[in-house]
Amino acid sequence: MERHVNMNEISDGKKYKSNDMVKLGCNECEGCSDCCRQVGNSIILDPWDIFMLQKNLSKNFEELLGEILELHVVDGVVLPNLKLRQNGEGCVFLNEEGRCGIHAFRPGFCRLFPLGRLYENQSFVYFLQTGECKKERRTKVKISKWLGVAPLAAYEKFICQWHYLLKEIQQAAKEMEEQELRKWSLYFLQEFFVRPYDTEDFYIQFEDRYQKAKELSCNVQGK
Repeated sequence: MERHVNMNEISDGKKYKSNDMVKLGCNECEGCSDCCRQVGNSIILDPWDIFMLQKNLSKNFEELLGEILELHVVDGVVLPNLKLRQNGEGCVFLNEEGRCGIHAFRPGFCRLFPLGRLYENQSFVYFLQTGECKKERRTKVKISKWLGVAPLAAYEKFICQWHYLLKEIQQAAKEMEEQELRKWSLYFLQEFFVRPYDTEDFYIQFEDRYQKAKELSCNVQGK
C-alpha cells in the first residue's frame, strides 16, 4: 500500500538494501500480535501473494474470494486484499494463540513489516518504520533473512515491475471513460490474479503477463 508521509517522521532516516543489517529481530514476535490485529483492508495483495496462497492452500482465486479475500478499488484499479476475521479483530489467518496460520507463505506486506519500501528512480530501497512495531530491544537481522524469500533478486525485480506497472495503470485510469476503465480493470484482475499460475516458475509466467500489460498500457496512454 502506498503512503504519502514525511520520511523523517516515520523512519530512522536511513535507506537500506537487502544485505544490510537492521534492528528487526523481535524473538519471533513472542507474546505479541498487534500488527496482525490492526490491519483493516491494508493488506493489499500482489500476484506473488495470490500465487503462494493458491499453491499452498490448493485453492483457485474464485475459491479464495469471499472466504479469505475481498476486492477493493484502489485508485481506479480493482485489487484483492485479505479479509478481517468475522469479529473484525485482525487478519483472517490469525489463530487463537495469536500466531499466523500461514507464516511460511505469508504475503509480502507481512514479511516486510516493520520495514517499508521507498520507490525512486524506477527502483526502491528499504527503510525502517520506527513507530510501527511495539517490540523493544530488537536485534539486528539482515533484511534478506528477514524477508525469507528465495531467490530474492527475482522477487525484488517482480516487486519493482509490479509497483511501477500499477502506478502507470492507476495514472491512466484517471483519464479513462467509465466503460473503458471497467474493461481494463477486468482484464487486469483476470490476467494477474484470476488466471492461475503454474506451480513451477512464477517469475517467468509473471514476466510474460507483465510485458503484454505494458504494451496495452502504452497503447492506452498513446505512447
